[in-house]
Amino acid sequence: MHGGGSSSPANADELIAEFAGTVDDLVIVDWEGPDDPENPFNWSQLHKWLVTFVALFTTFLVLANGTIITVAHYELDERFHVSEASFANSYWPVTTWALGGAFFSLIILPTMEDFGIRRTFLLTHFVFILFLIPQAVAQNFATLVVTRFFAGGCVAVLGNSAASVIGNIWGSERERTKPVSLWIVAYLGGSSIGPVLGASILQFLSWRWISYMQLIWHAILFPVAVVTMRESRDLVILKQRAKRLRVKGVNAYTRHEILSKPLLEMLATSIQRPLKMLVTEYVVFFCMLWSSFTVGTLYLFTQSVEQVFDALYGWDPVQSGYVQGAIVIGQVLGWPLTLVSARLYFQSAKRNAQIPGTPIPEARLYMSVAGAIFGLTGGMFVYAWTSYPSLPWIAPTIGLGMVGAGSVVVVTGIMDYVVDAYSNYAGSAMACVVLGENTFSAFLPLATMNMYETMGLQWASSLLGFISLLLTLAPVCIMIWGEKIRERSPFMKEATVRKVAELNEAEEGEDKC
Repeated sequence: MHGGGSSSPANADELIAEFAGTVDDLVIVDWEGPDDPENPFNWSQLHKWLVTFVALFTTFLVLANGTIITVAHYELDERFHVSEASFANSYWPVTTWALGGAFFSLIILPTMEDFGIRRTFLLTHFVFILFLIPQAVAQNFATLVVTRFFAGGCVAVLGNSAASVIGNIWGSERERTKPVSLWIVAYLGGSSIGPVLGASILQFLSWRWISYMQLIWHAILFPVAVVTMRESRDLVILKQRAKRLRVKGVNAYTRHEILSKPLLEMLATSIQRPLKMLVTEYVVFFCMLWSSFTVGTLYLFTQSVEQVFDALYGWDPVQSGYVQGAIVIGQVLGWPLTLVSARLYFQSAKRNAQIPGTPIPEARLYMSVAGAIFGLTGGMFVYAWTSYPSLPWIAPTIGLGMVGAGSVVVVTGIMDYVVDAYSNYAGSAMACVVLGENTFSAFLPLATMNMYETMGLQWASSLLGFISLLLTLAPVCIMIWGEKIRERSPFMKEATVRKVAELNEAEEGEDKC
C-alpha cells in the first residue's frame, strides 16, 4: 500500500486559509456526514466482499505469472539455445520480472495517486494481458526477458492497487484484519502456486501454452473486474464531486486539491524518502531484510526443489513443480495464525502506557517471531535434513509446508507493524520493503544452483535456516526496546504525536456530543 506523508495539520490549515484568500466563497468538499452513501466505507457488506474477492483473486493470478514459467526451463533452453551448464540462465525472465516490479513500485505508483484506483487497476490489468501475448509467441530469449520486465511492473502496480482497494473500503483496523491477511496469502500464494500451474499445463501442452492459458484466464477475469470495481479512493470521489460543483459555478475544492504538490515534486519525494528511510531508519532496514529474505526464499524454491528432488528421487521439473503446492497448502494453513496475531495486537491496548487504549505496534510481531522460528527456520531444517534418498518424498515436502506457513505469518506481521509504527509515512517505509522483496526475488535464486552443488543439499538448506534464525533477532530487539526506538525515530515519533492528537480530537468530539 504505497503512499507518502502529508502536510501537518497546522501547515495544512495555513495553506487552505491562504488559498481561501484568493478564491471567493470557497467551499471545501468533504463527506456529507458519516453515512454519506458515496463513501466506500458505507458500501454494503456483500459488495465489499465481492470487490475484495475480485481484488484477491486478481492478485493471486497475476503473481503466479512470476514463477509459472520456471518449470519450462528445459524447453526454453532447447528452443532458445540457453546454456545452464554452470549458471541458472533460464531464470533471467523471472529476474527481469521482479526488477520490473521494483522499478514500477518506486517510479510509477506515486504518479497514480490522482488517477484513481479503478482506472489504475483496470488499465494495468489490460496492459498486463497485452504483455502476455509476446511471452506466448516469443521467437528469441531476449523477447521473453524484456517483455516480462514490463509484465512484472504491471503486476506490482496491480497488486498494490488491489491492496489499496481493501484499505479504501474497510474502515476500522478490526474490519481490515481478515481482508488484509487474505491479501498476503494471495500475494505469497500466487508466487508459490506458479510452478504448480506451470507443471499442470506443461504436462499436457507445450511451454507456449503456459502464456496462452493465462491469456484465457485473464480474458475471463478482466470483464468481471470492469463490472465489479467501482472507484474506492476517497480523494478521487471527492475530487469528482468538487468538479461537478464547479461546473455549476461553485468554487468547490477538496483539501487534497489545495494541498497537492506538483507531479515532479511528488515523484522526487516518493523516491528520496524511502531511500532516506532505508539508510537512516534501522527498523525499516531490518524489516526490509526480514521480509525480503522470506519472499526471496519462496522464489529460491523454484530452483531448489527441482534440484533436490531430482537428486533424491530422479523427478523431472513437472513432478517437482507439483511438490511446491505444499508451500501453498502451508500458507493457507498459516492464515488462521495471522488472526491469532491480530487478537494479541488488539489485546495489547490494555497495557499501552504511552497511548492508553491504543494497541502497541510491536504486538504485531509476537506471532511473527514464532512463525519465523517454528515455520521458516524449522521448516528449512526439516527440508535440509530429510533430504536423503532413504526417506520418502513427503518428509522434505513437510518442511516446505512449514516454510509456507511461516512466510504468511512473518510477512503479515511485518506489513502490519510498519504501517502501525510509521502511520502517515507507512507508504514510504513499505516502498523500501517492496523494493527489497523484488530485489531478493530477482537475484537470490540465481545463486541456488552453485550453492547446492558446492555445499550439498543438507548444508545449503541449513544455511538458509541459519540466516532466517539470525534475522529473527531483529524483531526480538524491536519488541524489547520498541518504545525507546519509536521515541528516537523522527518518523515514528511524529506518528505517535499524530495518534495522540487524533485521540484527543475524538474525545473532544464525544464531549461536545
